[in-house]
Amino acid sequence: MEVKSALSSNDKTSHRRLTTLRVFRGLICLLVLFSTAFMMLVYCGFLGAVIVRLFSTHYSRKALSFFFGGWLALWPFLFEKINKTKVVFCGESVPARERILLIANHRTEVDWMYLWDLALRKGCIGYIRYILKSSLMKLPVFGWGFHILEFISVERRWEVDESNMHKMLSTFKDPRDPLWLALFPEGTDFTEQKCIRSQKYAAENDLPILKNVLLPKTKGFCICLEDLRESLDAVYDVTIGYKHRCPTFLDNAFGVDPSEVHIHVRRIPIDDIPTSEEEVAAWLVNTFRFKDHLLSDFYSQGHFPHQGSEPELSTAKCLINFVAVIALIGTFTFFTFFSSIWFKIYVSLSCAYLTSATYFNVRPVPVLGFMKAMFLRKLFNY
Repeated sequence: MEVKSALSSNDKTSHRRLTTLRVFRGLICLLVLFSTAFMMLVYCGFLGAVIVRLFSTHYSRKALSFFFGGWLALWPFLFEKINKTKVVFCGESVPARERILLIANHRTEVDWMYLWDLALRKGCIGYIRYILKSSLMKLPVFGWGFHILEFISVERRWEVDESNMHKMLSTFKDPRDPLWLALFPEGTDFTEQKCIRSQKYAAENDLPILKNVLLPKTKGFCICLEDLRESLDAVYDVTIGYKHRCPTFLDNAFGVDPSEVHIHVRRIPIDDIPTSEEEVAAWLVNTFRFKDHLLSDFYSQGHFPHQGSEPELSTAKCLINFVAVIALIGTFTFFTFFSSIWFKIYVSLSCAYLTSATYFNVRPVPVLGFMKAMFLRKLFNY
């Protein structure tokens, strides 16, 4: 803890002041992101997740990945190009478009957003899925997005979560679909008080005493490996460190903090990970012990080893994507407010469906697959 304090005190000059210009620019960016999210969901989300999915889950995911990948790419554009946050990748340079399970430390509420910066560089930003707490599914508009993009919600009660995770994971086994399934095994963001409780538990149970991360919860990781092992290429062990202060969501939006995000990536081939639940749990704890050492070095030295493993984002590509998304959303907006009444009816019905589908966790079943299952069931009954 003392090392982190020393680093922060030495780097105060890099903290950006919250100016009127930053507030105005941040509010404009948030307005654009929220409004485009709504239009993208009611048009592309409904069509891709309902109409196309009635015929094919695979092509539904391809359509959603194309449109929502473009929208999600606006966030790295905001972070790296507008706010000038320096994102430094370290460790291994990983292949593009692999099917992976990604585990990361959970330092603050925006860690998951910076995984988009890595996924964008690997062509998988539209295929990233998160395991997240169920309360986030209740967020207006964004809860719809989490549902459409097939995030896995958990109640943090294993008797409820186990069956739901098995059900969702069973739909992710198609090797034709790229997959980045992101999991934060600590289960919550890091604070000093949570760290003290975690260290107390570790001491009572003869587990490693960690200073920069919390002890991981192993059941969720084990079940993901159990269900998906045959269709995965690797596990990515990602460690995130911030300079010069841990950001909140509004810090990110206004461009105040962080000035630098350091992301260390380690690729572990799936065959190198043990198979029994006990060995997997021990492997995960040892992985977090490694993260703890990495972060200790980061706070004392200011960087992770092997920097520069990924290229910078192309400004031209970011601008082209931004213009394309805005043009698409502008078209949707025009049709909604200045065209036929049928577009207003469509938007109303789409909102009603997205609200109910998210609340009841309902997804359409492809018609052909459903008919095939019914046929086989009748055949075997005979």
